[in-house]
Amino acid sequence: MSESKLAGQFFDAAIELLGRVRDEESLNIAAAGAVIADAVEAGGRLFAFGAGHSSLAAQDVVYRAGGFALMNLLAVPGVVGVDVMPATLGSALERVDGLAGAVLDSSPARPGDVLVIISLSGRNALPVEMAMNARALGLKVIGVTSVAYAENTRSRHVSGTFLRDHCDIVLDSKIAVGDAELTHEGIEAPFAPASTVVTSALMQATMAAAAESLVARGVEPPLLRSGNVDGGHEWNGRVMTEYGDRIFFRH
Repeated sequence: MSESKLAGQFFDAAIELLGRVRDEESLNIAAAGAVIADAVEAGGRLFAFGAGHSSLAAQDVVYRAGGFALMNLLAVPGVVGVDVMPATLGSALERVDGLAGAVLDSSPARPGDVLVIISLSGRNALPVEMAMNARALGLKVIGVTSVAYAENTRSRHVSGTFLRDHCDIVLDSKIAVGDAELTHEGIEAPFAPASTVVTSALMQATMAAAAESLVARGVEPPLLRSGNVDGGHEWNGRVMTEYGDRIFFRH
């Protein structure tokens, strides 16, 4: 069996995007890491939010081996994944005004905490209002989005603004409008989205920068270990106990 040319082209496209993000967003990644480290050091809490497939990168840093125990998923019912039926409901809910405020008001988030909002387009009401409301509540907001959408599409929020307009720090994923890296003769629609690969890498790079910032201050990063290595459960039990009042994914 011969190799797939299209598979190789996708890897090339993803690698190119990762290289661009590494080189062009390095200062913003370091700044985002420092903001997260500030919150950890000051006793604050960390939250990540994403709707639809953008939620995958948010989930990737929550309760994760090698990740910060303090990172919590700020979940909006119906928009976290494709398990909701019908799956199209999640997309519809992203456009509902007022939903973000209701979720934040009932969440444990408080002034001084950090909220990472992931939205590829950043144009729908939910991520825009999530950022606006979070900043009004005194949270630091880190937005992970594609700036190309703000430059080439129209906002769906009544304000006419995008997620990027309401963040303390913006991390640009460099993903082109449409989120499809490949085209091919005989295939009418573009295909092979790379946003999940790039956005997840941005999130992990940011958490690495936060760990680096903390250790430079003499603070041990509150990291989890894999439960599949010897001593992992004991380590995690200690971390969960020490930071229990800042962890909300268990009761």
